[in-house]
Amino acid sequence: MTARATATGLLTAALITLGTLPATAETLPPAQSAADTLPPAPTPEQAASAPRTLDTLSRFFARDGALARTAAAPHVDGASVPVRILSPDFVAGKPGAPVARVEFHASRAVASDGQKASLWTVRQPAGWQVVNIATGDDEIRYAEQGGRLLPGGLVFREPQIDAWYVQKGTKVLPLDEDAIRAVGRNGTTLVAYRDRVARAYADKLPGSSYAHRGAAGGYGPQAPAASRPAPAAAAAAAGVIAALALVAAAAHRRRRTHP
Repeated sequence: MTARATATGLLTAALITLGTLPATAETLPPAQSAADTLPPAPTPEQAASAPRTLDTLSRFFARDGALARTAAAPHVDGASVPVRILSPDFVAGKPGAPVARVEFHASRAVASDGQKASLWTVRQPAGWQVVNIATGDDEIRYAEQGGRLLPGGLVFREPQIDAWYVQKGTKVLPLDEDAIRAVGRNGTTLVAYRDRVARAYADKLPGSSYAHRGAAGGYGPQAPAASRPAPAAAAAAAGVIAALALVAAAAHRRRRTHP
């Protein structure tokens, strides 16, 4: 597997955090203004499959001349999944804190030529809204993989090392190579995993001297320089970015190709 750059997406993202956990960065296609946001809907599925969303997807899949916009014929495949990110409360050792918390929902979109994308939706006051389009379908694919490995388990991502896991009871099992490098092919216990992330990140939580120095997001193994930075988020997207617990700094999303 190799890292690859993400294509431009719907909105600029920055750092989803433990206060500072990096997630993904995407930018608006040149043809779309930052003020041209997609409308809210009662459910993530309805937001993802709305006509304006599908039109935006057509432009997304047609970027760089991959195929004609009129031939993209995108559709949303299946239901959305909640996407969980390693929780700062868990890292800090707060009693009863779950290992991860839901940051957004993701839906898989597919183009006529087989390209896939992940539509990120968040709940806004007026309903669910698509706020980002990311290349590939990591979020949905790992949710499916985790469900097969540990039925009923909680799938989550540790963004600093771009690692995906599934947790159920006292078990934490790896779902990708980054997670295998972190906890071994056979996984680890929840207690041992908490000890590992506490050693790695507890001194870098919001309010720490590390965060006050402005170093937040810069720790942990670094992704290869295969992805490209995104510009700061537009003011028109401020509400969406707040809903995603984003901070105004550029971030990268690592993606892989799969056999």
